[in-house]
Amino acid sequence: MSDPALPLTIIGGYLGAGKTTLVNHLLRNAQGQRLAVLVNEFGSLPIDADLIEAQEGDLTVLAGGCVCCSYGDDLMFALTQIQKLDPAPDHVLLEASGVALPGAIGSAIGLFGDDIRVHGIVILADAETLPGHLNDTYIADTISRQLDSADVVILTKSDLASPDQMRRSLDIVHEHAPLAGVVESRGQDVNSELILSHIEALKKPGQSRGAHSIRLVTNVLAMSEPVDPEAFAQTLSADPDILRAKGHMISAQNQQPVTLQLVGRRYSITGAPPTAKPGVVVIQKDHS
Repeated sequence: MSDPALPLTIIGGYLGAGKTTLVNHLLRNAQGQRLAVLVNEFGSLPIDADLIEAQEGDLTVLAGGCVCCSYGDDLMFALTQIQKLDPAPDHVLLEASGVALPGAIGSAIGLFGDDIRVHGIVILADAETLPGHLNDTYIADTISRQLDSADVVILTKSDLASPDQMRRSLDIVHEHAPLAGVVESRGQDVNSELILSHIEALKKPGQSRGAHSIRLVTNVLAMSEPVDPEAFAQTLSADPDILRAKGHMISAQNQQPVTLQLVGRRYSITGAPPTAKPGVVVIQKDHS
């Protein structure tokens, strides 16, 4: 049975960590989902201009059926308005301000009822500046509490950080978010499905060891020979490292093309157009 609650992901992190870049990236790579983006005020989140289709008061209509809504000081009212949208969104992204405490926001949303659930808290941290920020008396407590609330930590700008800065940043995450998954990012290379659908794959409930970096790799399987689609799908779904698979193959039973859609352990196999080209894209964890 599907969960009727609307999933909401909180995106937090200190000023300059890359929250705006991530939100714009998710909007451009929404994987067919209708996203609703909640911001404290429009000025705090400059959505890329070419994504905006229309503006109506506190609501900005974006490409792909997405919307951006300002909630000001009344988050609960904004959530109520989001629920009234037709068509309804598939997922809500709440971009917290750079000095906000996402854990407190999540607790407040938890009081909203069963119609909205917190899908996860994603905290962005600049790998180059994080060690220095934790030595700054004025902001260290805020950043520490942000990390404490994380289900997933995205270490941004890791290409700009020195090896020592990366090591120290990972040590900080180990200390403050020992159960969080960690993704190293070099720009707009975060897989959108990871944030929108697969946060659970990175959480480590019940473990007491430090966080570890998780990389994703995308492989394309040529599927040049006919296969048993059901057996093939079962093999992929049994692999815990595979998060997503999508593509076409030729069925060995009738030599007709079929389409595979796999998310985690769930999959579907349907008929494909005769012109469909064989090939399956697989997104999986990389342990190398």
